[in-house]
Amino acid sequence: MKRNRVNNSLTTLLGLLCLCSAVSAQNKNGSDAGVGPGSFTENGAWIPQGAEAMDGLKMGPFVNLPNGGILTIDGYQCFISSDEGLHWQAYPIFADSMKYDIRPERALIRTSSGVIILAFANDKERANWNWNPEISDSPGAILPTYTVRSLDGGKTWEEPQKLHDEWTGAIRDIIETTDGNIVFTTMMMRHNPGHHTVLTYTSKDQGKSWLRSNVIDLGGVGHHSGVTESTLVQLKDGRLWMLMRTNWGTFWEVYSNDDGLKWDDVKTTTIDASASPGLLKRLASGRLVLIWNRRNPEGQHSYPLVGGDLQWSETPASVHREELSIAFSEDDGKNWSKPVVIAKCTPKMKYMNLPGGAKDLSYPYALEAKPGELWITTWRGGLRLKLKEADFVR
Repeated sequence: MKRNRVNNSLTTLLGLLCLCSAVSAQNKNGSDAGVGPGSFTENGAWIPQGAEAMDGLKMGPFVNLPNGGILTIDGYQCFISSDEGLHWQAYPIFADSMKYDIRPERALIRTSSGVIILAFANDKERANWNWNPEISDSPGAILPTYTVRSLDGGKTWEEPQKLHDEWTGAIRDIIETTDGNIVFTTMMMRHNPGHHTVLTYTSKDQGKSWLRSNVIDLGGVGHHSGVTESTLVQLKDGRLWMLMRTNWGTFWEVYSNDDGLKWDDVKTTTIDASASPGLLKRLASGRLVLIWNRRNPEGQHSYPLVGGDLQWSETPASVHREELSIAFSEDDGKNWSKPVVIAKCTPKMKYMNLPGGAKDLSYPYALEAKPGELWITTWRGGLRLKLKEADFVR
């Protein structure tokens, strides 16, 4: 009888140990409360099965180099890696680094001619931001837009070009068109009252000179109002298609028939989105991919709103950034696959909380490192992952 009690006790103990091990493995793999099967990144974000954390990778944006390396920018330097981001060689971009500090929201491209072009806002010249709630404005605010080129794969860089002084909320995207023109998105603050607008610059000579588009101004009142932080892609019919962040629950769209010199046909889309920037990209497969924060968490129909006070914005807006989603289109954005959450904030995260304490995974960049393999990083939330297109096209 005593031996049976001992055996029973040992069996119970072993069972408990196995159960604890299973729970521990389950938690490590991301199957704890609130998330499905998957894993956690080093920074505490949950990612689903099929996505792989790339902890320690720099933020991006990245460009592929002909020798198989990758290149990115950070602060006032260019970095090149030949081992998928494990080690980096730094190269200075500016003759006088004290004059420049590249903001995290930037755009980078290696053109078909091998020219590397960086478009950025210079934090060193940021000035006169003094939001006055009595007039809902910050008169004279300055945060200039620049471009700079490298002709030798990022080892040396030319003198930067300033394109405008007005407050640049963010620079988010750059593409090369089928005609060989380079187009990037930027912003320009307007006043009386303060609000943001979107515009693009087009280069017909590989970034030596730039032509400014018309300014897309849909009004607004507040330091986060108006249209902002746009992303663009060339459609198969030759038009450029741009999606703009708004506070109105969806992306708004606009088209150009002349490689970004003039934009028109501004209207809302049916793509639900929070007040956060998305990223469009044409993949080697021909599909479009969109990476963004949806208006509400998956499976929910509401999210706490901010703004509507004529300071943040004139209308209440969702700033849901606790999930990052991905979707694909086979027909140039007319229809999209069902969005899939590829990263989700968890209590493990301790990074860049939004007002009210919400977590934040936003401002995505994407590199197609090889056909069908996407590296996705974010500025806010520090996400670093890779996934295969085929595993998420649904």
